[in-house]
Formats: sequence, C-alpha cells, structure tokens
Amino acid sequence: MIIPYLTGSILIAGALFFNQKKLVSKLLVVTFLIMQWGFTVFEIMHKGATTYDYFSTDALAVLLLVTLSIISIPALTHSYEYIYKEKDNPRARGIYYGALVLLIMSLTAAYLSSHIAVTWIFVEITTLSASALIFHRRNAGSIEATWKYVFVSSISLVFVFIGILFLSIALGKGHEEGMFYEELMVLSPGLNTFWLKMAFIFIFSGYTAKLGLVPMYTAGIDAKDKAPTPAAALFSSVLMNVGFVGFFRFYKVVANTSIHPWANHVVMIAAFLSIFVATVYMLKVKNIKRMLAYSSIEHMGLIMLGLVAGGIGYYAALLHLILHSFAKSALFLQIGHLYKTFKTKNIYSIGNYFKFNVPGAVFLLLAFIVVTAMPPSGLFISEFYIFKAMFEGGYLFLLIPVLILLTMIIWSLGKNILKMVFIPPVGFDESKVEPVNSLETFSQYLLLGLVIYLGINPPQVFVDLLHEAVQNLTF
Repeated sequence: MIIPYLTGSILIAGALFFNQKKLVSKLLVVTFLIMQWGFTVFEIMHKGATTYDYFSTDALAVLLLVTLSIISIPALTHSYEYIYKEKDNPRARGIYYGALVLLIMSLTAAYLSSHIAVTWIFVEITTLSASALIFHRRNAGSIEATWKYVFVSSISLVFVFIGILFLSIALGKGHEEGMFYEELMVLSPGLNTFWLKMAFIFIFSGYTAKLGLVPMYTAGIDAKDKAPTPAAALFSSVLMNVGFVGFFRFYKVVANTSIHPWANHVVMIAAFLSIFVATVYMLKVKNIKRMLAYSSIEHMGLIMLGLVAGGIGYYAALLHLILHSFAKSALFLQIGHLYKTFKTKNIYSIGNYFKFNVPGAVFLLLAFIVVTAMPPSGLFISEFYIFKAMFEGGYLFLLIPVLILLTMIIWSLGKNILKMVFIPPVGFDESKVEPVNSLETFSQYLLLGLVIYLGINPPQVFVDLLHEAVQNLTF
C-alpha cells in the first residue's frame, strides 16, 4: 500500500504545483486528505505488517501516523484561509500546496521506515519541502530563514549520514542487512563499542535539527517564525516528531548495549541545555511565534529527560510527544488568527484580544493552561511521570534546576499571553480590524480537547500502543 500512497501523493503534489484554479486546488487537497486517512486506516488494520522490506507498521508508527493525519486536517483547511486572505498569486499558491503535500507524504514514509538509511532519505525530503514553505512570503526575512534552515538541516543530515557510516563499521563485514532496525536490535550485543559511540554522537547531533535540541536547534526557530502559520503548526509538531523517530529507533538499539549509560549522559546534557536556552530566550523574545518555537524546544528537552530517566519515563516521554503535538499545533493555528487581527507578531502591539475575537481569546487562556502542563492538561500527567522517573532514578540534582527553569517559562509565557488577551494595545487602529469567523477556532478547541482527554482518560488501545512502542526499553 505504501507505493500507491507515495505515487498518489507525488501526483497530487505535481498537479497542485501546476494548477492555477482555486476550486481545483481545493478538490486536490480534499482528495489528498481522503487518501491520507485511507492509508492511515489501512496501516492501523495491518499493524505489524512489512511492506517491500523497507517499511513496517509498528506501534510507534501507528501513533505518530494518526497524530500526523489528525493535525493535517486543520493545517490544510486553515491554509485556504491563509492563502486567500493574503491574496497570493496562483504560482505561489501551487508551490505552497504542493510542498505541503510532499511534507506530509515524507513524514508518513519516515515514520513507517524500517531501515535507517531510508529514514534518512525521507527526512531529507522533509527539509526540501519545508524550505519551499518557509520561502512562501518571498521577502528578505523568509529568504534568510530559508537559507539558514537549508544550511543547518543539510549539515545536520550530513552528520546523520556519517553516523550511519560509522554504524556500518561497528557492524563489521557480512552484516549489510543489519541496517534494518530489527536486525540492529538482534546484532546490538556484538557491535564495536568505539564505532557505536561515534555513530551515536553523529546521529544524535544530526537529528537535533529536526528534534529542536541543542546543538542544532537554530534551524527550526526562524523556520517557525517566517513560515505561514499552518506550516508552522506542522513544523512545531509532526516535523519535530520525525526527528524523534530517527533518534528513538536508533536509541532503542543503543539501549541494549554497554554504552547505554554513556549515551544517556550525552542526551541528558543536550536536554538540559535545551531547556536552559529556551528559558533564556523566552524571557527576552517579544515575537509570539518565536516564543512558541522556543517553548517547543523546552518540551523536547523534557521528552529527552524522560528517556534518560528510564522506567515510567519512557512511557511518559512518548505520551508527552504526542500531546505536545496537538497542543502546539493548535496554538500556532490560533496565532494565525491573531496575526489577521493585529497584522503583527510583536507582543507589545497586540492586546485586548477579547474585544476582537472572544473564542480566540478564551482559547489562548485555555492553551496557556494546557501547554504549561497545568491540570487538567494531559501534559500535566506526562510531566508528572517524567519528574517521578527522574526522582526515582536519582536525578534530583537535575530535577531541581529543571523545575526552576520551568517556573520561569510559565511566568514568561503567562505574562505575555495575559497581556495579549486583556491589556489594550498601544496605537492600534481598530477601524482596520479584519473580523475572524468564530468557527475557525473550532478545530483548535478539538485539538486541545484531545490533549486533555488522552491525558486524563486515555483509551486502552492508546495506552497499549504506548507500552508496546517502548517495550524494548522498559526495565
């Protein structure tokens, strides 16, 4: 089924690229969404199956594929509103939609990949398609952000490629088939320790560009800021998830070797530095999209700390990853409505949002509670388990400073969101306000509802998939 899906996606992307008519674009996007969900349902029904040796549907792939397919619906439907309100020309519109379809297609394939090199190939395609989306505005800022994203992402993927070469050396001769993840798990006890360490350093460092972690986190900040908000919603959620997939599948191999404690120290340092960097910038930055981008770095740092802590932390890390995807994509979509109203991303120039968009203002208040992991947010559950795992694992020396940093982040985010919602902006001309349809916020409330529901009362099938995804790690 994967080959027809990839072929159909490429054909639809090509048709969108060359198409000049708005109605045809809508029909093509709806067709793609139907195909995306049809493929998702098919993969769920055939969980555990292997396709063409290079793709398989395990629990992790199912979880992230469903997450992607859910978020793709509002991302694509909000794209219509974004494009047409901005009155972009047909050429720019075609590139935008074609790139969006290719991005979703490459993410889907990367989630399902069962071979480390195939994962790398589709992650590279995400870089190319995301670059076209970042460049959409075609101004000086978007050009700079595009080149920065291409440069940093390309360097990072070169690191991953070098890591794969080191991994092949660690395997030794006669084990070419060992580049499949399942084979790597079987062969892991016999891997050369030195070359495995080298492979881990390069693969982990390379995937931090997509993950949004130190040292390569800079690639995503400008990208989320300059890209259209529907694309930024994907960048802040499912695109970061593909970096997690690339790293996590390799991490499961390392977890079955003697270098596991050493690898945890590497991840722990990067995770803590990521939370620290996010805190520093969130205290200073006044661009709301950049603030949310740094918030994503903080959350990815917490996810990595869950992996380091082990035990229940493995389960909590994956739960946090999925819930964060829904929460942050919803927030970015709402920022698109905020920008329509105030025509700026500067927090100082935004205010009294209740007066112009009551559903949107209420959503921002609820989103603040959810994304900062306050009850009843499902992120509260996942963070609680992460902190519990850190405490039980003897990481109190790390837990205390992390909690202090998170307190500063909550204060900074709360101060700015409350200002945007309640305090009148300075020098704002209300006569030029563009009304926002209240129904446009509906999808964002649904995404927040998922964060609450899946955290407080998760379906048993969801819990089983989470446990199955980390079963080779739990101890």
